[in-house]
Amino acid sequence: MKLHPRWLAAVVCIGLGCWAGCGEAPQPHGPTPSDAQQPRRLIILINGESPFWDACRRGVQDASRDLNLAQAGFVAVVESNDGSPQGQLEKLRQFNTQRDIAAVAVSAIDKDNAAVADELRQLQQRGVKVITIDSDLDRQKFRDARFAFIGTDNYKAGKLLGICIRHLRPQGGKFITFVGRTGAQNAIERINGVADGAGPKFQLVDKMADENDLTRARENVRHALQNHPDVNILVGIWSYNAGAIVDVVKELGVRDKVLVAAFDAQPDAIRHMEQGFIDVLLVQNPYQIGYQAVRMMKAMVEGDQETIQEMFPRHGQPDGDIYETGLKVVVPNEHSPLKSELFEGQAEFYTLPEFKKWLAKYRLQGS
Repeated sequence: MKLHPRWLAAVVCIGLGCWAGCGEAPQPHGPTPSDAQQPRRLIILINGESPFWDACRRGVQDASRDLNLAQAGFVAVVESNDGSPQGQLEKLRQFNTQRDIAAVAVSAIDKDNAAVADELRQLQQRGVKVITIDSDLDRQKFRDARFAFIGTDNYKAGKLLGICIRHLRPQGGKFITFVGRTGAQNAIERINGVADGAGPKFQLVDKMADENDLTRARENVRHALQNHPDVNILVGIWSYNAGAIVDVVKELGVRDKVLVAAFDAQPDAIRHMEQGFIDVLLVQNPYQIGYQAVRMMKAMVEGDQETIQEMFPRHGQPDGDIYETGLKVVVPNEHSPLKSELFEGQAEFYTLPEFKKWLAKYRLQGS
């Protein structure tokens, strides 16, 4: 039987389709031509929204420019969730389904969260590079879930703030700490450091958590002052706690009774210090956290051993997987009892006017 040309063409097309369909199926996670044209993401997963992270974003932007990320086929992205351990876990689960992610830097909300550690291990098994920033996982249990940590030595930072308290209130006193989550690694290390740095004349009365809720943060301060009238030192552990403390101190009119010491320098904390409501700020460097996280992730993905070795020359040794981004002690003015000699080799020392100049140099509103 002679086929009409139109039927012959159909048979040829069907045959070609069958031949193509009988070939090896593409791998479900394999790259496609469209994938190759898309930039690979370097993700910074922060632990909640706070002005503290604005400086980190600036660092990410500057690193993206300085390291020519676009030209190298990368894009650096800062992502967040609702500030809860479950929200962070769900975010990581999403990452494990996405093929364009090359590296992840995560600020761990809960140091003991085994499910988060498992998700990070799965990312590594897929070839995604993983580091932690700002707040680490428990290093004894989950060191293998990330390559390294970039940020603050939080125990050291807490101890420095405790030393500040001891010199500002040499007669001793009772203090309460305020923080988002008492189970976060950075919170645990900072609070322990404050107690050790302050010394035996000081008593830690309570550790109050607010779960990243600013209204609850203020209520905690109010309840603390009402329930413990003999407390004379209030310590903010996370960046927004300074503002919450000062709001209530103003409201209750107790500034003359309490010393206020806090971590970080959000814009409102800077303003409160200018107004005379904060005695000392122990300031981290979120700008460098963001900048160095991008630098490290790019180096890991590209196999840039020179950069990796420069940042972590002792990797594999105890504490050789920690990159410190530096600390600053900020006081209101030159009349503070705290002097630079007290912190030599441990932290940079600034009066508030000097610190504001440093912020302006990096186009920052806070740190």
